[in-house]
Amino acid sequence: MPIVSVRRDELFQALGQKYTDDEFDELCFQYGLELDEVTSEKEQMEREKGVGKAEGASEVVEYKVEIPANRYDLLCMEGLARGLRIFLEKEKAPRYKPVPAANGQPQRLVIDSSTAQVRPHCVAAVLRGVTLDESRYKNFIDLQDKLHENLCRRRTLVAIGTHDLDTIEGPFSYEALPPSQIKFKPLGQTKEFTAPELMELYSMESHLKPYLHIIRDKPVYPVIYDKNRVVLSMPPIINGEHSKITLATRNIFIESTATDLTKARIVLDMLVSMFSIYCTEPFTVEMAEVVQPDGTVLNYPDLPYRKETVSASHISKQIGANISTKEMARLLTKMCLESEAQPDGDSIEVECDIMEDVAIAYGYNNIEKTVPKMSTVGDQFPLNKLTDLLRREVAACGYTEVLTFILCSKADIADKLGKKIEDLKAAHVGNPKTIDTQVTRTTLLPGVLKTIYHNKAVPLPLRLFEISDVVYLDPSKDVGARNERRLCAVTYNKSSEFEVLQGLLDRVMQLLEVPFGSDDVGYRLKPADDPTFFPGRCAEVVAMGQVIGRIGVLHPDVITKFDLNMPCCALEITIEPFL
Repeated sequence: MPIVSVRRDELFQALGQKYTDDEFDELCFQYGLELDEVTSEKEQMEREKGVGKAEGASEVVEYKVEIPANRYDLLCMEGLARGLRIFLEKEKAPRYKPVPAANGQPQRLVIDSSTAQVRPHCVAAVLRGVTLDESRYKNFIDLQDKLHENLCRRRTLVAIGTHDLDTIEGPFSYEALPPSQIKFKPLGQTKEFTAPELMELYSMESHLKPYLHIIRDKPVYPVIYDKNRVVLSMPPIINGEHSKITLATRNIFIESTATDLTKARIVLDMLVSMFSIYCTEPFTVEMAEVVQPDGTVLNYPDLPYRKETVSASHISKQIGANISTKEMARLLTKMCLESEAQPDGDSIEVECDIMEDVAIAYGYNNIEKTVPKMSTVGDQFPLNKLTDLLRREVAACGYTEVLTFILCSKADIADKLGKKIEDLKAAHVGNPKTIDTQVTRTTLLPGVLKTIYHNKAVPLPLRLFEISDVVYLDPSKDVGARNERRLCAVTYNKSSEFEVLQGLLDRVMQLLEVPFGSDDVGYRLKPADDPTFFPGRCAEVVAMGQVIGRIGVLHPDVITKFDLNMPCCALEITIEPFL
């Protein structure tokens, strides 16, 4: 869950009351939050860089508060303080109001059809008469960063641009152009760059580098111009220097480009509702016109309020507490959900989400603990039960258990094992962060061999095993893939020790009550050819009429590709047919 940092004294001033750390921790708990840490900039720098290397760092005490993933309105000091004041019943929840432009001429943004190739949606709004200081400005930027990281999914769904409206002139146009045709002075720079030059510039910059892939390979890049072709932003990468916000800014133009229109509207509503408190008329937002490619004109933001009528008795039953209708309406109002008890004595007219907020405001600790009036019988999942039993028995045979990653490189499951990746039903990761997380494993063998490589200094013999899942593509499944539980064991010694590993196989089958013999009721070994194994020293394990795996001596090429230099013998079987 996201964590927001707020200055303690600034927060207490906004709350109109001082608390000890323990008292504030308790207040957070009552409101459904968690005080994660009490720290300062100096303390953090000393912890990261060492004592004596934090000269000049602020000693202002900061609270790091963990926020629920669904409470975007608490991601800044303004929203957190407002929510807590309402919870403490020091003020009522504000009513946010979109208003038309005072001069009758709203700011207009026109979306060109070319944007459909990259980011088709855009919404906009204006904050008028804003008064900023250093703290408010920092909070404004921090909220944008928090929204970008969470709701906007690192700018892939939505990218926010904020601009000093007095430095630009509408109407604005949202277009998508070939990169070579885009040229402007980006935020924080002193000269103009073309879009390709910006991509090269920011490829070495840690803050913006993670976002370059979103549009880098697109034939066109999105860009927003004003009436005079001044660039406001090139979303989702960077805003223009010309329209940057400063402490002297009084009118802010906000635009959000997106691949998801619903998310864009939520982000815009969240941003303007949090900082409209600093407008000349608090909690009002000037609407902007957005012209769609088909000519349709939409006004943003709409700041909708949704009302529901709920049964107080039903909510009380679900929570497990006896709460009167009037008291429940008061509790919901404390949670910023303006509510009113209805004349029938049971109904409540309330806005937005309901049941969880009643429980939070009432206090989880105030709910009486009761024993359910029913008996249930739980049981361990059969596959996991079998896995646990086998783990103990294989370990008793002198093997050491390992646990390896389910993601691996393509080479691990293909080239290094003498196979082609095209022949494997491996699930590929769409945007892997490293070469070691390209695909899901289709065999446990590479992980065990890599573990042996990292433990070559351990005295021989090395006998390792793993019982875990592999993943295969399967169109018949609703998610397109399926897991399969497997047992893999490897011996690493001066000799191959095939007989040792076959002894383990015999013991496993004995425990599973599968005798050596016929295919129908028992198991047997059948000669097989597999490029992973030495020719003539590989066999299929056939049990109950089906091939469940292989056993054999690994091919020297496989051993050397995993940087090993001793013979290896491997066994890998599926255990799911034995349930």
